[in-house]
Amino acid sequence: MALNKVDGTAIDIEGLASSIKAKMSQDLFVSPNCSIFRAPTILLRLNEKAYVPDAFSIGPFHHGHPKLQAMEAIKSNYLQGLISRSPFPEEMLRNMIMSISDVEREVRECYAKPLNYSPDEFVKILVVDGCFIIELFRKDADEKLRGVDDPIFNMSSMHQFLYHDLILLENQIPWMLLERLFNLTKDPTHDKPLTLIELAREFFADFFLTKPASGYPPIQGMKHILDVFRKLLVSSTEKEKIGKIYWTLLPSATSLVEAGVKIKRREPKGILDIKFADGVLEIPPLQIHEITETFFRNLICFEQCYPNCEPRFTSYAVLIDNLINNAKDVDVLIENKIIENWLNPADAVPFFNQLYYNTHVKEIYYQGVREEVNEYCNRRWPKWRAMLVRNYFNTPWAILSTTAATILLILSFVQTWYTIY
Repeated sequence: MALNKVDGTAIDIEGLASSIKAKMSQDLFVSPNCSIFRAPTILLRLNEKAYVPDAFSIGPFHHGHPKLQAMEAIKSNYLQGLISRSPFPEEMLRNMIMSISDVEREVRECYAKPLNYSPDEFVKILVVDGCFIIELFRKDADEKLRGVDDPIFNMSSMHQFLYHDLILLENQIPWMLLERLFNLTKDPTHDKPLTLIELAREFFADFFLTKPASGYPPIQGMKHILDVFRKLLVSSTEKEKIGKIYWTLLPSATSLVEAGVKIKRREPKGILDIKFADGVLEIPPLQIHEITETFFRNLICFEQCYPNCEPRFTSYAVLIDNLINNAKDVDVLIENKIIENWLNPADAVPFFNQLYYNTHVKEIYYQGVREEVNEYCNRRWPKWRAMLVRNYFNTPWAILSTTAATILLILSFVQTWYTIY
């Protein structure tokens, strides 16, 4: 043992060297399959509740939490209901366990943190939680599958809990696992069964998903339910010009109106579908409810954590933050029916201003919109026209008085001209 004395204290050189080598040898690289992450501490500071489940744990991160135990009986009941429709329930359950066991190691790599569960425990969590989600989606689409005493469809608060809990980044299980369980539990007697992604869309139909007239474009490579949401909303939006590192700021809503820009509600393909043309900035409506902040924070968190993920929702949050500096800006968006259901405009300012705090992006979308808006605002005629409308034509009485004054001015000019000539 090599010892060295410093200030009379013996230091084990060999022991420390071995300890440091052990730390250096630890594999810190995230698996390329990883897509489910713990929310970083830097994002948790702003609103920790936006990242943790209220009632239902899905997957391993929050499994076993005392406050979530009450709903475990419901999940088990849904699993029982799912397999009971099979002619051979026990065989179906064994087949599901075997199928998930085959991909247990692959599924484990989808999670960013090491999981302290044995393979048996992990497979049990995945089967119970995965079947619960599938049965929930099927019951939502088919009333005949619901029992008269089903608490999820008899208690209005349950759907609110589920909307919140199923979109949390920490509360996900891989989509490929859901598809495995879904295919194993299909009803062969059903003529035209909905696909898993169609069932998910139906369940969240009123939750930011506005179905395009041409239907949803096909999407691939889904990682989990939150990623399905993101891909549906992104795929229904045209490609945007990207700004690298430095991007152009957008004036506030009030400043835009003063500069002659019209802000108009856009009937959307998705909430990201923001356009500018001929002095009109069109923004899709954004409904504000209890889950809006959770929805945005988890999407932004996913974009921050998942490698090479396009920061589409982070860019959206930055753009809306540019538009809103004070309550007057919120009033402008409410008057144009872009922000809906907001009771106190003053509360909207910190809400939107803090959505993307502590995030970082190398590139940002909507650069084309920003450049076109700023170029339009720098022209003189739109400003003059907006000033004339605001000062002289903003009310019927102002229009009448301006018209009367103009007529009097013309008559005075004609009278003067007639007198001279």
